[in-house]
Amino acid sequence: MNGAVELLKRSSVIVSPETFSFVSLSREAWNKLLLEPQLSPRMSVPFMIFMDGHEVTLMLDETDLSNMRRGFGDAKIEEDLRLLTFSTVMDLSVVGFMAEVSRILADAGISILPIASFSRDSVLVKQDDLAMAMRALGPHVDSFC
Repeated sequence: MNGAVELLKRSSVIVSPETFSFVSLSREAWNKLLLEPQLSPRMSVPFMIFMDGHEVTLMLDETDLSNMRRGFGDAKIEEDLRLLTFSTVMDLSVVGFMAEVSRILADAGISILPIASFSRDSVLVKQDDLAMAMRALGPHVDSFC
């Protein structure tokens, strides 16, 4: 059994109770949003801001989405996502963990948006796919929280 499979087997999956959205903003819309501090995430639930050369991507819960939406302009929004976070603390020496998670969920026909913090990996799945994702992952993880 490879290291990624063993790590996954020892992992608990934390299912965040919030429903999230992924938002794609142009840099122009992002810069306008920054001018209005009241249009910021609340800092009390998970959120993400990622900027690359093409767009600014936000992951927001439904309350922050509702509060911030007026500042989004023509943003693309993917709603009704659930966050599954793997409890295992990892470093960059771990090879194939997300590949294994992705394989399991792909075999079940579940589309994912993988994301990572410094030490933990997560995936976003559509709310409608949550139960199926939990069934697919169940035999491969220690537990769900």
